[in-house]
Amino acid sequence: MIDIPDALIATRSKYSGETGRAFLAALPGLADRFLGEWGLRPDGAAMHGMCALVLPVVRASDGRRAALKLQAADEETAGEPVALRAWGEAGAGAVGLLGHDAGTGTMLLERLDERRPLSAVADERTAVEVLAGLLARLTSVPAPDGLRRLGDAVERMLDGVERAVAGLADAEERRLLVDCAAAVREVAGEPGDRLLHWDLHYDNVLAGRAEEGRAHEWVALDPKPLAGDPGFDLMPALHNRFDASTVRWRFDLMTEALGLDRERARAWTLGRALQNSIWDVTDGESRLGPEQAEIARQLLGRG
Repeated sequence: MIDIPDALIATRSKYSGETGRAFLAALPGLADRFLGEWGLRPDGAAMHGMCALVLPVVRASDGRRAALKLQAADEETAGEPVALRAWGEAGAGAVGLLGHDAGTGTMLLERLDERRPLSAVADERTAVEVLAGLLARLTSVPAPDGLRRLGDAVERMLDGVERAVAGLADAEERRLLVDCAAAVREVAGEPGDRLLHWDLHYDNVLAGRAEEGRAHEWVALDPKPLAGDPGFDLMPALHNRFDASTVRWRFDLMTEALGLDRERARAWTLGRALQNSIWDVTDGESRLGPEQAEIARQLLGRG
């Protein structure tokens, strides 16, 4: 039997309701199935993110250390193995995919060093430089067919603006959201075709392991991939480890590292603020998240 962390139970129950509870109930059986079918033995305490359980394992066939990722099969997770294969073929700096079961969404991944996340690097500029370099490599790869597309997400965003604005209690925040939408409309006709990670923040980057030949490498994991413009991938690096005084130099460093047009990148980053804010209002919030709002203000020249 496996121990399911309380934090994973709480998040899956909160955000996925009955579907999440059904997934949690099925986890022990799912783990037993793939430990047996893939010839794996447990090799440490379970880890988790918001949606998935990760079991450190050893592969019986060759003694290789790996990570068994158990997650629900849905629209979001369906693109993960597709993206990991494309990045692996390009040597773009993502975690290696060793196995995948399409029916359940279960994956066997290269084992990274979970004791060394990029978020533990104390020097902020060094951490941002590492993340920007990884993002440049990841977004240099063309998106494979079949992934979610930024153009479709933009349509849904813009369709939801009026309702979201009406749900906000503060007049200044209503204007802010309207201006974010206006910026997105300027670039909506060219949503891009690069392979985006969508969630590359400092806890989604781990150090590689020496036995994988990656002892001196930082490696990206846990993508929520879609096809689009790399400017849409900058927000997590601004929002995570948030400090209002660093927003501008982080944004400038990343746009330079990725070779992006600054104005287009600004518009797409405002698009991420718009998307996040619409989700918050849909969940019942009547005020913008303060960090998202501050990033939007600064990118609109109001900070």
